[in-house]
Amino acid sequence: MAKTDKKHTPLLHIVKRDQGTLTWQYKILIRAIAIALALLVSGLLITALADTDPIKVYKSMISGVFGTERRRWNAAQGMAMLLCVSLAVTPAFKMKFWNIGAEGQALVGGLACAAVMFFLGESLPLPLLLVVMIVASVVAGMIWAVLPAIFKAFWNTNETLFTLMMNYVATQLVAWFLKQYVESGSGVMDIMPQYGLPVIGEYKYLLNVLIVALLTLLVYIYLKYSKHGYEISVVGESENTARYIGINVKKVIIRTLLISGALCGVAGLLLVGGTNHTISTTTVGGRGFTAIMVSWLAKFNPLFMVLTTFLIIFLELGSKQLTSDFGISSSIADISTGIILLFIIGCEFFLQYRIVLNRNRKEATK
Repeated sequence: MAKTDKKHTPLLHIVKRDQGTLTWQYKILIRAIAIALALLVSGLLITALADTDPIKVYKSMISGVFGTERRRWNAAQGMAMLLCVSLAVTPAFKMKFWNIGAEGQALVGGLACAAVMFFLGESLPLPLLLVVMIVASVVAGMIWAVLPAIFKAFWNTNETLFTLMMNYVATQLVAWFLKQYVESGSGVMDIMPQYGLPVIGEYKYLLNVLIVALLTLLVYIYLKYSKHGYEISVVGESENTARYIGINVKKVIIRTLLISGALCGVAGLLLVGGTNHTISTTTVGGRGFTAIMVSWLAKFNPLFMVLTTFLIIFLELGSKQLTSDFGISSSIADISTGIILLFIIGCEFFLQYRIVLNRNRKEATK
């Protein structure tokens, strides 16, 4: 019997790490190794498929983000918008309410802003118009987010499917609005810069960046130091435990999704009122889905999300610059980006688990 057990015993096995024993130096080292390996593999791939020096490739990517003042401001704007949507999904994710509907919630917020600009732009003074734009965007985002929350709280529906389907409804609402009120039939409303958010100095996107920076700090404080943030964490760990200690789980779910929807509404406001001054079905541009990865990589920490957002934007803009400088196919650039993200996501495995030899099994278990 002993020989049979030895024969079928695996050589390696996986043991979950005690997170309290991991030092911050080790975490940084693992992530640094993952990034270095990702750059190496990505460089080899580019060399093999595109016959291009990988060093020049990485220089081109850096230039695509930091090469000129305009590129730097575009990167800052892209970071601000992605970070804003990421902040919106984080409270819900921390509560283990899988809100996949940020795309639709931000789009509906942008639609409300565009509708106010379109219908009331000429009849209201600009200060009052801005107030109405803000309120309409925030309320629209809250309504779009709270509907799945109500059904989840009272009837335990699947929030993932519910919020996902709401994205398609939001897209069709925007398409209907454009078909109804855009006479040219182009599917894109005329730009209305005269009704947009104010510009600070000569910097078109500075207001957006400042607003999102403030929201990042507020969401961090809210989640880490407020009573509401504590309740969100408890509900995320165990709804039964939350009920046992007297937390109203239904109230927490609805309140948290109202906050998420409000932040998505702000994102829609900034995209339509502060950046594009128009609306289309692609205004949000997939940020609602990319935000899921940003939030997860940062472990739902708003401050760490600044770094993960920068990584995503750097890869996105850098890939575009590769296509422009070297004529590299966008598919190759996307594959390279995917490899880097895969390594970064994969390194989390080594932070959560460790692989040990079977002869150390008893020790590892202890």
